[in-house]
Amino acid sequence: MTKIIKSVLEWKNVHSSNKLFRKSLGFVPTMGALHDGHVSLFRKSIEENECTVVSIFVNPTQFNDPDDLQNYPRVIEEDLKILEASGVDYLFYPAYKEIYNDSYRYRVCETMFSKHLCGEFRIGHFEGVLTVVLKLLNIIKPSKAYFGEKDFQQYKLIDDMTKALFIDTEIVSCPIIRDKDGLALSSRNLLLTEEERKLVSNFPRILNSGKSYIEMKLELEVLGIKVDYIEEYAGRILGAINIGKVRLIDNVPLQNTN
Repeated sequence: MTKIIKSVLEWKNVHSSNKLFRKSLGFVPTMGALHDGHVSLFRKSIEENECTVVSIFVNPTQFNDPDDLQNYPRVIEEDLKILEASGVDYLFYPAYKEIYNDSYRYRVCETMFSKHLCGEFRIGHFEGVLTVVLKLLNIIKPSKAYFGEKDFQQYKLIDDMTKALFIDTEIVSCPIIRDKDGLALSSRNLLLTEEERKLVSNFPRILNSGKSYIEMKLELEVLGIKVDYIEEYAGRILGAINIGKVRLIDNVPLQNTN
């Protein structure tokens, strides 16, 4: 049964008293609304570590749009069922003041890559992401932390941050998990209408089409999908789109294109 920990002090007490943690402790930070993509991270952690901790914390500092924060799906009862079925040992489920006892006075600021791609369209987003991840790594003290490659820019920034700040945790990237129609699994998919869900299934197909980035953008826009960017980075084609009130990201390996 997954044990729920709600305070930093409670976790510190558990951590100091558990000898297993000195061998290997895996950690998966999430914002809840769990799906099979998250489950793949849990399984990887359970396979590689003596103990696995998952956090659920909808981090307000990484939302540049208040409506996005307000509408973000929160389904903790369903999440708990998934955690227990997956065999996760601990859930760290803190309140805002547990994480931001400083009222967000201290922040992690990356000055280059975080300003491009998603960072160009979501001002302050990665500052919030890096800050909360650093706090969580310092609290949980995991041997390894697991991140999905769907949020590829996020993964790269977190990996670089741990190296730059001499954090011992190994950052492990895990493959994108997709639905039957190819759409990358995302908690925000729950916010799509039936019609929007059908339309966005074209997103991964178009990214894999081998067309020029201008042609890809035009094809998506003809479908009524707003494109923030489609760009190449680190051997991948990364894209971000908006449909209705929902923003989605995806990426595909460059070698998959013609």
